[in-house]
Amino acid sequence: MKKIIYVLAFIGLVFTGCDPVEDINNDLANQGNPVVGVDEFTLSSDDYEALVDQGDDEDPDFYEAFEAFSDVDDARVILPPFLSDRYPFWGDGSSVTVNFNLFDGNPESAGELAVAQTYQLTNADYAATGSDAFGFYPDINPTNEIPAVLAAQIAGPVDGQIVLATYRQYFENPIVGLANVYQAVFPVDVDNFDLISVSGPDELGWTVGAANVQGSAFDGSANALEEWLISPEIDLSGESDLLFQITQEIDFLGDDTLIDILISTDYNGGGTVADVVAANWDAIDFDKTAYGDLASLENVDFSDYDGQQVYVGLKYSSTDNDSPRWRVQDFAVQKVGIAGATDAKGEYFIYDGGSWEALEDIYYLSNSDYDSMGESSGQPGAFNNFSGSVATSDYVPQFLSMQYPFAQEDDEIFIIYRYFGGGDVGTITKGNLYTLINGTWVEETSSLQFGLKDGIWVPDNTIRYTFAGSDYVLVATTLLTTEGFESAAENLDNFGNFNRTGSGTSWSDDMMETAMDIILDNLTPSAEGGQKYIVTADTFGGNGSEDFSMIKDLETGEWRYLTDED
Repeated sequence: MKKIIYVLAFIGLVFTGCDPVEDINNDLANQGNPVVGVDEFTLSSDDYEALVDQGDDEDPDFYEAFEAFSDVDDARVILPPFLSDRYPFWGDGSSVTVNFNLFDGNPESAGELAVAQTYQLTNADYAATGSDAFGFYPDINPTNEIPAVLAAQIAGPVDGQIVLATYRQYFENPIVGLANVYQAVFPVDVDNFDLISVSGPDELGWTVGAANVQGSAFDGSANALEEWLISPEIDLSGESDLLFQITQEIDFLGDDTLIDILISTDYNGGGTVADVVAANWDAIDFDKTAYGDLASLENVDFSDYDGQQVYVGLKYSSTDNDSPRWRVQDFAVQKVGIAGATDAKGEYFIYDGGSWEALEDIYYLSNSDYDSMGESSGQPGAFNNFSGSVATSDYVPQFLSMQYPFAQEDDEIFIIYRYFGGGDVGTITKGNLYTLINGTWVEETSSLQFGLKDGIWVPDNTIRYTFAGSDYVLVATTLLTTEGFESAAENLDNFGNFNRTGSGTSWSDDMMETAMDIILDNLTPSAEGGQKYIVTADTFGGNGSEDFSMIKDLETGEWRYLTDED
């Protein structure tokens, strides 16, 4: 489908004129002892809007539209100028933690699940597991059956590869009726289709809606255009007496030759205009009567294509005078067979040690899950997705409370869901980590810490830690018999603080570095090289406490004082 690439222009702001508040801030920033602050906040809607300076008549940028960053690296680049404006009078050594959203989901691992490879089970897959129908029977456990399907269908998997397997399962035992041999449901399946623009404006033609795809070339006036939406190859081998069924809405159609459902048996799937022109296409005779609402047509004879490999093309055309609107919710090739209502579900699997295994603590919302949250307009079940106006925070915590009534404090689960991001984005997969805190399921946000260095906000992994009573005891008992530390350690053991007066029981800077190394090795023995800490300890002979900036050396693996070169 069409992709929108957001190009962000960064404009440096030059402030001029006489502003008393600005003068005060400048004085604070330039004084000998500038303000060293520590803060944490979560970006608000106004903050996302302010990230990139735009004119009042410009369309919302990516951050304003989605209130998210594309990834963590994006946040690292965009946030420093914003922090400079927010904290204009803070000095070097200041630290700010910013909480924010990622477009694919929070934290990054949720986003990785959201963009994982998807495999949609086929009729043949269901048949291979004993469900000779368009989905798993109610009494079959898909988690047990899908690994064998993935082993047969995914070539050359590698250890650690993750796949989202999507499937259908009957609510009740199916009965004899019209069964789907193939079905396309929009917008869920639209990414499997070729979108081929033959002529006309790129921004018009087939677009993705919340619960359908729409062909239209009207933007205040009619426009000449031709654009195709072509299915993947549909295997009808061994099938007979086939029928075709479509759910659609057609409006404002004058010339009924402008829209067509066309079938090809020799299209090569190349996805170019030349490939479309080179193929032979036959039109289906279907009802093009204008409808005010989406409606399912009566089944059309499709038996001419029994046993063949076919492509279905939805061809939308418009002229400068006649610009119809064609909405398609779904279409299917059907036969007389086993039929019944199904639920659309999904599960995640990982390839590990030569086999596919189900991933735990990940829940992919099914159609029935969305329906359980409400099916009226403005509720998730209306279109089986969330959106900017149907927020996960308003529904998912309560859903989880009902789904897991016996969950324990600090339990975690990833929720993966469909999200409608507007016509240019369509319906995508997103995810979030939820944690049970004080009896409520809380949605995760991503975060970055920034430190102010040489007047510039830079990403900073510094952790602040204050000595606990047991830390003074640990340092004292560790060093009581170490040469050069005996008197200082005994004094520390007696008074519970570090003597920094320069007397015989005093702790020098080098001795304090040793003390910090002992505590940080005990506190975080597996810390990676480059990790930074600001450790606060009680002292005697100064201001009552002192901060020590430490870093774990990349080469030696030992904790040492942070330097300007770091």
